[in-house]
Amino acid sequence: MAFDRLEAMRAFCRIVETGSFTRAAHALNVAKTTISGQIQGLESLLSVKLLHRTTRRVTPTTDGAAYYQRARAVLDDIDELEVSISQSRTEARGRVRVEMPSPVGTCLIIPSLPDFSKSHPNIQLDIGCSERVVDLVQEGIDCAFRGGPITDDGLVCRPVGQMRFCLCASSTYLRNTPPILRPEDLMHHRYLGFTFPGSGKQLAPVLRNGGRTFAIDQLPTMRFNHGDAYMTAGLSGLGIISVPLAQANPHLQSGQLVSVLPDWILGGMPISLVYPYSRHLSARVRVFADWAAALMANDPHWKINT
Repeated sequence: MAFDRLEAMRAFCRIVETGSFTRAAHALNVAKTTISGQIQGLESLLSVKLLHRTTRRVTPTTDGAAYYQRARAVLDDIDELEVSISQSRTEARGRVRVEMPSPVGTCLIIPSLPDFSKSHPNIQLDIGCSERVVDLVQEGIDCAFRGGPITDDGLVCRPVGQMRFCLCASSTYLRNTPPILRPEDLMHHRYLGFTFPGSGKQLAPVLRNGGRTFAIDQLPTMRFNHGDAYMTAGLSGLGIISVPLAQANPHLQSGQLVSVLPDWILGGMPISLVYPYSRHLSARVRVFADWAAALMANDPHWKINT
């Protein structure tokens, strides 16, 4: 069988993105031996070593990383060209891989997906929801929502919203504890902390009232690193939590949660839509990104203050 350079490039890119020959073979629905042969042929053709292999992970060499950037762009351009020829130029189709913080997914994006799917039936979505900061290039992610400042200069950053927070606790907890009339009263209560997975950074809420500020920096009674677990802890009456307003709102409406110090405002977190500079933004990714950005801009819990 003649060596197929294009298929070898696809195999190589999937190995870089998944970090594994086995996972790449599974993603491409081919045998692992086929993948291995394609990489051997590609390395022989280029006369360079493209991959470092260990028992735990496969990573690109310096030459491999450079080749990946160009190969990924070429493959994306080819995919886009095939779609534009085989289908109407106005019809976006294909798979979009996107990552987002759990509250963005569960409180905003996922509930609205029926409308998106109805308007764009030929776009398939792979959605990841977590508080983990993913490596878009290594993991083959097309775009992602990110909270906080974007410091990675390898990413195109599009500010799209604001994650607003609120300080709250279950009605059961507040009924059996001293009243909270001023921020200093928090020191006499159980405060639950949130730690971002991966970085280990702890959420550091700051309350504001006019020109006054109060940083909640007391030692948490408990810490959590998963958004749903953190919310469940608050609903269970374990203590006071600082959670996204969109996530807390249904429980505030039902009375399960009660706002603490409602005259004080918790600082928010900017939300950006990011994608790699090295990756061509295909029509299908642009369609999803524009839809998601508009969705966030029109939601009072997420839109940027003007």
